[in-house]
Amino acid sequence: MTDKSNTPAEHKDTWQTPPEIFRALNAEFQFQLDAAASTHNALCRKYITAEQDTLKTEWGDYVENGYVWLNPPYSAPLPFVEKAGKEKELNHVGCVMLLPADISVGWFKEAVKTASEVRLITGGRLAFISSQTGKPVGGNNKGSLLIIWHPWPTGSCQFKTVDRDQLINFGKRLMERAA
Repeated sequence: MTDKSNTPAEHKDTWQTPPEIFRALNAEFQFQLDAAASTHNALCRKYITAEQDTLKTEWGDYVENGYVWLNPPYSAPLPFVEKAGKEKELNHVGCVMLLPADISVGWFKEAVKTASEVRLITGGRLAFISSQTGKPVGGNNKGSLLIIWHPWPTGSCQFKTVDRDQLINFGKRLMERAA
């Protein structure tokens, strides 16, 4: 029996995007970079680790006329939202960011100032993947949304919805075809 008393508790900030969700979105955006990853959970061939600090790294060094995937730490999303807006403006790098569906917070107000689109994920909550076990975890107490910065000028932010189950099923089909 293993003594787990010294094992640190897993923090929600380390939860990984459900692979079906990523696969479905990747079909649309063809991500060139996972901007908040580790060697164990990177979803793209190119990725930026916490040690490399995505907030200080120029995404344009990794991306050319395309998109970054970003599932930032939910405990402090504002700096990542600001970074995505700056990267769009300065380097013409697009970003798709997965965040909790909470429009009452300051980071959301900041995001809609620079984002091209907000997609509310309807029909249920996402089951994120544990960084310790690699299995889906419960405990996601909010819905989710996608904030999208296109790499070109888009005018005001558009609001749309996407059904969670449709995203998951589409992503699963893509994964089955690739297997």
